[in-house]
Amino acid sequence: MAIFFKEPSRTFSEYLLVPGYTGPNDIPDKVSLRTPLVKFKKGEEPALSLNIPLTSAVMQAVSGPDLAVALAKEGGISFIFGSQSIASQAAMIREVKSTKAGFVCSDANIAADATLREVIKLRQKTGHSTMAVTDNGQKDGKLLGIITSRDFRETRVDLDNSKVADYMTPFENLVVGKDGITLSEANDIIWDHKLNQLPIVDDEQHLVAFVFRKDYEQHKEHPYEVLDDKKRFLVGAGINSRDYKERVPALVEAGADIFVIDSSEGYSVWQKETIEWIRNKYGDTVKIGAGNVVDGDGFRYLAEAGADFVKIGIGGGSICITREQKGIGRGQATATIEVAKARDEYYKNTGVYVPICSDGGIVQDYHITLALAFGADFVMLGRYFARFKESPSKVVTVNGNYMKEYWGEGSARARNWQRYDLGGEETGMSFVEGVDSYVPYAGALADNVGLTLSKIRHTMSNCGVMSIEQLQKEAKVTLVSSVSITEGGAHDVLVRDNNVDATQS
Repeated sequence: MAIFFKEPSRTFSEYLLVPGYTGPNDIPDKVSLRTPLVKFKKGEEPALSLNIPLTSAVMQAVSGPDLAVALAKEGGISFIFGSQSIASQAAMIREVKSTKAGFVCSDANIAADATLREVIKLRQKTGHSTMAVTDNGQKDGKLLGIITSRDFRETRVDLDNSKVADYMTPFENLVVGKDGITLSEANDIIWDHKLNQLPIVDDEQHLVAFVFRKDYEQHKEHPYEVLDDKKRFLVGAGINSRDYKERVPALVEAGADIFVIDSSEGYSVWQKETIEWIRNKYGDTVKIGAGNVVDGDGFRYLAEAGADFVKIGIGGGSICITREQKGIGRGQATATIEVAKARDEYYKNTGVYVPICSDGGIVQDYHITLALAFGADFVMLGRYFARFKESPSKVVTVNGNYMKEYWGEGSARARNWQRYDLGGEETGMSFVEGVDSYVPYAGALADNVGLTLSKIRHTMSNCGVMSIEQLQKEAKVTLVSSVSITEGGAHDVLVRDNNVDATQS
């Protein structure tokens, strides 16, 4: 006989947080939203963390380079969609990684005897207009000068016979900083000498890094931005369980910081095989999340397989119709609660903490806070981010309103059959599991994310907690009836808006 669960499958809208004691220091400005992104052992720090608990979904209509940079500036991370060619996805990763802040390791280097044609090719490959000229053409070489796009006009020179040495600014004419200088000191030099960039060199004149004027200004504006050890923005990438042996090496080379297996249902042997292949080839140096699951069994399977984080959710997304088509899934709140219990039990037994991500089912901003209270370390959002100008889709007009196109990975438009792959030789989609739709255009990501985070911090302050970990331990939660859901919104009044005309009598 089938196994029947006694409790119904619930959504976030069926719960409310009950306020806790708010002390004199429990103010929103002091709330920390820092959270682990990958697994770690008890007493250790995770290799990757986020400064806000928000990630963007592995979707064509959501996670492109522009949104990845915008979200990283705010403290979260995007997972560039994998339903495209390997070369195209790698190019998107490189585009994000080429946008840097602070001390920057030079990845655009050229020799003095190279031609200007080679300069242009390198510029096209890296996207950088400023290049270090070194004695060996490598980043660790002795700095001989700098060449930029302003040093020559492509239409006025013989690109194939003109040498870099004849057009570069030589070292003796450069203003440089010495290795060990602070970022503040470097920027003082930049401002004093009216520079756009400052090369940092060691005692032997070897290039150590660059400091760019625009990066320092940007860092001051975005104190929560997430960066790698080379001061480049963090970015993730979605992969599948079919072509990972070709895709992963290319994306590692491009600079991806973390991967996630993009699948509608992750409790499968194919996800285990994918993780095992990555571990055998790269060890723990390459980070990989897995999912999606909706119960403790699925979590334990992927955690034991070696996943760095586990994603929760089947059928809860606004454009997902998996539940309608297949009759599988679970209410997102119930799934998050059960997986969190399994995560805590696994941590108690093994000493390894595997973060969990609640993916889908977020309709209101407060649902994010509920997901965190129920045990999620971070959430993954699709519709939320699809509304912003930085998402890859077009802005269109529908019935006089500005909208953005938004489609599911299982829709006929995306045709991402690998996400719904159940093995075997068959490829392609037998039926759709997502829809093609529109969402209201909401403007810039930074403005909207700032408002959302403000709501989360204020709610946590009302609960008397100052961190996500404390929220998970101390939150008080109540189920609500359908009547109380109605009571929670404006009711028994005519809400004033610009379309209502009132006359005084």
